[in-house]
Amino acid sequence: METILTGIRVNGELTLGNFLGALVPMVRLANKHNKTHNINIFIPDLHTIISNVDGDLQKNLVKSIKYYLAAGLEITDNVHIYRQSYVPAHSELNWILNCVASVGELKRMTQYKEKGEGKDSVNAGIFDYPVLMAADILLYDATYVPVGEDQFQHLELTRNLAIRVNNRFDQKIFTPPAKTSDQAKFMGVNDGIRIRDLTNPEKKMSKSTPSENSKIMLSDDPKRAAKKIMSATTDSEANIKFDMFNQPGISNLLQIESLVNDIPLQDVISTWSGESRYGDLKKKVASSVQTFLESFQEKLENIPDDDVYKLLEKGEIYANKVANQKLLTVQRAFNLRQY
Repeated sequence: METILTGIRVNGELTLGNFLGALVPMVRLANKHNKTHNINIFIPDLHTIISNVDGDLQKNLVKSIKYYLAAGLEITDNVHIYRQSYVPAHSELNWILNCVASVGELKRMTQYKEKGEGKDSVNAGIFDYPVLMAADILLYDATYVPVGEDQFQHLELTRNLAIRVNNRFDQKIFTPPAKTSDQAKFMGVNDGIRIRDLTNPEKKMSKSTPSENSKIMLSDDPKRAAKKIMSATTDSEANIKFDMFNQPGISNLLQIESLVNDIPLQDVISTWSGESRYGDLKKKVASSVQTFLESFQEKLENIPDDDVYKLLEKGEIYANKVANQKLLTVQRAFNLRQY
């Protein structure tokens, strides 16, 4: 049975854009394949402490899993949720793969270069985390790993390390993940969903933007979120149509209307085709967003913490069993174990 693996980030609140553009598609992918694939959903807490060491980690961890459950993730026997740090094999395989990876290829990683630009010192975790990411994937022979375009380089590194180890020992120790082109095809990814900044629709919605009116957080008061939609930047063309290049503000509203109501975008576009009153569109989208947040926040509130910890305990039994078996195979190949 092939494995689909994804990590839930635990760095605090999500924007509506994060939720609709990344989390919901992952939930749908998991629900579609949970009878034919192992669905591994892990909490990358070791990755998180690279830049975030504070008292909110455990709270955010639980909340992140609740987001998935509130979004409709179906829990079957093939769905496994676990914490990275609760499976020690991740850290040990990270070290072994460090002895296979080269400093040169890690220095070429775009994210490392961007985060280190203009700085005298960068912590070693930022430099090395692509290797830990490779360990996260290779321990479970994961074939499909839903990641954003900014992580494709790391996924290719994972493939290269797997192939390098297999060639060194002339045996199939690791299953390299599928090529990025095949990943996109399997997941049905085209250009992806990018919810735009409400005040500057040329940019994507981001929680790091200082302006509160630019973004909608999942924790926002629903009425306040509706007001943000009403004040969203549009244009002066007085023509409602989907054109992200020339009318990104209006197109963004049409996209949000489609996603929060789970209606095909083309149907929403057809409904508003030929209309010119931007205020009417804003009122409809504002009402949809308010209703969506009210329903979502109620679902979130009704998920007990105990349910989350039970899922983690069950998932970690599975993850340790699979990961330890793979680690032993690797240790034997490197002559670290005789038996």
